[in-house]
Amino acid sequence: MKGKTVFISGASSGIGRQLALVLSANGAAVILVARRQERLIALQQEITSKGGTAKIYVCDLEEEKARKTLIDRIIKTEKVDILVNNAGFGWYGYYADMPVNLIHSLVSVNIDAMLDLTRALLPGMRERGYGHIINIGSIAGGFPNQGIAMYSASKAFMDAFSTALFREMRGSGVCVSVLRLGPVKTEFFDRAKTLENGRKVPAERFSIPVERAVQGVLRLLKTRKRYLYVPKILGITRLVELFFGGVIDLLGPLLLRRRTE
Repeated sequence: MKGKTVFISGASSGIGRQLALVLSANGAAVILVARRQERLIALQQEITSKGGTAKIYVCDLEEEKARKTLIDRIIKTEKVDILVNNAGFGWYGYYADMPVNLIHSLVSVNIDAMLDLTRALLPGMRERGYGHIINIGSIAGGFPNQGIAMYSASKAFMDAFSTALFREMRGSGVCVSVLRLGPVKTEFFDRAKTLENGRKVPAERFSIPVERAVQGVLRLLKTRKRYLYVPKILGITRLVELFFGGVIDLLGPLLLRRRTE
C-alpha cells in the first residue's frame, strides 16, 4: 500500500472507517468521503495521529450536484490508484410500502454514486496502466429475497456492472472486483429500521464483525480476483437460489408477513 492513494466512499463508519484505518496504517494515503463532517474529522485526526495521511471531503453522495462538485475537485487534484465504492444503505419491508423518496435515494447512493465515481476515476487508471476498483456488494445481489427488493436489485446491478468492467479491463492493468458480503455488524441495520416504514432486518443476527469484511477487501487487493465471498461459505447461495428457488417462493412471503406483523 505504500505510495498508493485510496478513495473510500461511505468512510465515516463501518467498513469504510475500518478500511481507512487499516490501509493508512500500511502506508496508503486515503481520501475519505461521507456526509457526516464531525466523524470524518475525527477519523482524519485518528489517522494522522498515528503517522498516516488522510484527506476528507464532506459530500452527500445522494445529491447529483454534490457528486459532480466532488468529482470535479478530485480529478483536478488527486491521482487515485484504488477506488472503494462502499457507500450504501438498505430498507426492509414490502416494496409496496417503501416511500418513493427512499426508492430514489437508494438508487442514487447504491448505484448512481458508484457509476459516477467509477466513470470519473477509471480513465485515469487505464491511462496510467494501473488501478483497482472494489465495489462493496452483497450476496443479496445473487440471492434476492422478500423484504429487500430494492437493496437486492441495487446489488445485482453492482454485481453485473463489476463483472462486465472486469472483463473490459483485462490486460489494461486495471482490475474491477466485487466483494459479495453476508450481513456485517455495522450501522447499516440501525439505519434501516429508523427509515420511514422501515423494519428490523432479520439478517442482522447472522452478521459478522466488520474486521472480517475489511480482510476481504485486503484479500481482493492482493489477489485482484473478480469477486470474493465473505464468509466463503456464502458462495453456496447461488446454488441455493438455483435449486431451491421454488421452495423460497413459497416460504418467503410467509416469513415476511410474520415479521412485518
